[in-house]
Amino acid sequence: MTTTFETIRIERPEPAIARIVMNRPEARNAQNLQMTYDLNAAFDQAVQDDAIKVIILAGSDPHFSAGHDLRPAGKNSAGVDFPPVGNWGGFAEPNAHGRFAREQEIYLQITRRWRNLAKPTIAEVQGKCIAGGLMLAWACDLIVASTDAEFCDPVVTMGVCGVEWFVHPWEVGPRKAKEFLFTADVWSAEEAHRLGMVNHVVPRAELSAFVLALARKIAAKPAFALKLTKEAVNRSVDVMGQPAAIDQAFALHQLCHAHNLQEFGMIVDPSGLHPSVRKSANVK
Repeated sequence: MTTTFETIRIERPEPAIARIVMNRPEARNAQNLQMTYDLNAAFDQAVQDDAIKVIILAGSDPHFSAGHDLRPAGKNSAGVDFPPVGNWGGFAEPNAHGRFAREQEIYLQITRRWRNLAKPTIAEVQGKCIAGGLMLAWACDLIVASTDAEFCDPVVTMGVCGVEWFVHPWEVGPRKAKEFLFTADVWSAEEAHRLGMVNHVVPRAELSAFVLALARKIAAKPAFALKLTKEAVNRSVDVMGQPAAIDQAFALHQLCHAHNLQEFGMIVDPSGLHPSVRKSANVK
């Protein structure tokens, strides 16, 4: 695994373990289009390398991820700047058609793809994990957080019904999911652990070592059994209706965008945006 990426780096702490590190510290590891496709390529490499049995997803300090990068960038056209991985098309279509195509590709389907990777994945979360950062962590099988980690989905403040990978009820239960979304409160690692969203909470200084030890324990198991166990759990959740629920929420997410575009001239309510991205919110 020697490929060099613009927004991430790949480490191999042990032969059976890959560590993919988001590396945009100046942007608090906000996920732009380049990072989306860098991550996808790195995950693909790790899955196709038969020596690798566990994949760790981490973020360079100080924060795991500040979410989706809403600022204009040099490469920001889905289906043009990067070859699509989905089968929807329509990226150049106007209005809701093009917006739906873009968000389906880069937020919904690609996150679903990562959730279904055929190897165990562990999110190593420190500092802020906000909105789209939650999607990255939730796509992983296990989440280990440092004691200073904080989780928040403030998207309702922006006039939208939560992030595109809408698994909040599955991660924390329906009542707490409503509170999490209605209030846009920041929740501590301990609260996330209490609700079952996080597997372990450890001191910041011990985070990477703890995650590596956990990955090592998992990697000691037979590769095929690990793959099929992950498949068994994921399919159980699928039979409970998670895919259909996510798709329905994604449609409502798009309805929110359409309403905001009529109401405010941009696809989110600008009053809920940080001033640094308020003028560029319509590029999402």
